[in-house]
Order: sequence, then structure tokens, then C-alpha cells
Amino acid sequence: MLLSWRSLPPCVAVGSRTSSVQAGVQRYVPASGSIDSSALEQLQAFVSQASRLFVISGAGLSTESGIPDYRSEGVGLYARTDRRPMQHSEFVRSAKSRQRYWARNYMGWPQFSSHFPNSAHLTLKDWEEKGKLHWLVTQNVDSLHSKAGHRRLTELHGCAHRVMCLGCGQLTPRAELQKHFAALNPSWAASVGAVAPDGDVFLDDEQVLNFRVPGCDACGGILKPEVTFFGDVVNQATVKFVHNKLAESDAVLVAGSSLQVYSGYRFLLAASERKLPIAIVNIGSTRADHLAEFRLSARCGEVLPAIQLN
Repeated sequence: MLLSWRSLPPCVAVGSRTSSVQAGVQRYVPASGSIDSSALEQLQAFVSQASRLFVISGAGLSTESGIPDYRSEGVGLYARTDRRPMQHSEFVRSAKSRQRYWARNYMGWPQFSSHFPNSAHLTLKDWEEKGKLHWLVTQNVDSLHSKAGHRRLTELHGCAHRVMCLGCGQLTPRAELQKHFAALNPSWAASVGAVAPDGDVFLDDEQVLNFRVPGCDACGGILKPEVTFFGDVVNQATVKFVHNKLAESDAVLVAGSSLQVYSGYRFLLAASERKLPIAIVNIGSTRADHLAEFRLSARCGEVLPAIQLN
């Protein structure tokens, strides 16, 4: 018989065994310990007692699909290199910065767009189908939740599979832009460096000098991925919509996010104010640990599929 999650300790310690994620993507997943039965029992009780579960996912969910993140200890972008992501203001004001960004993105797109959902994505989709998951908010821009078939989904920071014009607002599929890049740069080639998050790779500055970037087909305006770059803000209508979905929910589960970015963390603050129970599954500490009823430092792909629905 399961214990009530409220009767269990606030944090579950795990062992030191390296996680069993596939070797091909393990370099992007921090080491995590084995999960004992009491830890699974705690999460099982939490999920079982929720009837309208609100889930917020982060990059830690997609590292198990082979997509690197920014902050994971030892393996994230910040730990591996001194490179930093493109800032919104830099992209908007500098044609050279846009040229560099799109050249890197062009080279990285075939690999980035080929990733598939992993067991955690598919488990959350199963929870949605069975009525357990009320709404899913992802901070990821990789479209893996959509590929898994989610419908009750908000992509908080947009999606790299769509491109928008900053002039007229027209949206086009990123795959179509890849064809335009290829047509404009038939003889351009570059030596690819390390893979970076969000669909790009590292290139030396001199490699991108002759790369040509198209404008919007409709108005000639600046093309940008429909994602929230660092230094930009999430659309307020989206924020309001997510708050409404949170208000309809009775529990919150964080899956694979350190919540260091305020755009996601704000919903944990709101959940705490509403006195909603909060659970966190993430390798390493998070910004919202003090708000959670309990936390598991573990891989989502290992833990979530082990949960049985009523």
C-alpha cells in the first residue's frame, strides 16, 4: 500500500550509480544515481493523488534525446565552453550577428531536427491521453513534445521549428528556410565544431563571412526563429494563458528543469501562493527546491515511465 506523499520526507537521496541512458547521448546527461523503491513510492503517491496535473518541463527532459542544454553540471554548454547563447538585442541590431547565428543554425539544423522523443516525453503523452495531465508547459524549443503527440501543450519559449518575420509577423516552417539557405549558398561549406543547444553548432567567425541570409519572402524583413532569445520576454498573453491553466490544476510537477530562468520559475511562485503541492524530478538542485514538497535528483526518462496511473 502506498503512503501519502505528504507523510514522506521532503527530499529523496539517491545512490551514486551512473545512469543507464544510451551511450550515444550520455555525454549530455549529468550523472545520476539509482532510484530506490521509496523514492518511486513517493512520486507514485503524488501523481496518484493529483487529478489535474500541471507539468512544466525543461532541457533536462531533452538531453536524454541527445540535445545538449546550457546548465547541466559538467556537460552543459556553460561547463563545456566559454560560448554564450545569442542575446535578443544583439540579434536585432547586428546583421553580422544574424549572419553568424544563421550560418551556425544552418549547419546544425539537420541533426537538431532529427531528434526523437524519449521515454519521458512519451510517458507524459500517455498521462495526457488518460486524463491525468491537465496541461504541459515546456521551456524547450525542440518540438519533441509535439512530436510525441501532445495537444494540451504550451511552448513557453516558442519553437525552433518555426521562423517568424520581425517586420510583418509571417510564420514559415524552419525546414523551408533550410532550402532557401541551400539555394543562396550552393558552394558554401564549413568545418563544424561542437554541438550547441537550440539547433546550432560552433563555427569560427571567418567561416561565416560569405554566408548569405535571406529576408522575408513577403516583406523583405528580418527572419528570426520563433523562440524567446535570452534578454527577450515571453508574450504576456501566453503568460496569462498559462496562469489560467495553472489555476485549473491541483498539483505541479517539474520535469527536467533547474528553473533558473524567471519565465518558468514564476509559475512555481504562483503555485506556491495557491498552496498547490509541488514535486520536482531533476538531476541536481533547482531554483524552486524550497517551494517543493519533495524532490528527486534523477533522470526523467528513468523515473516517469515507472509511475502507474490509477
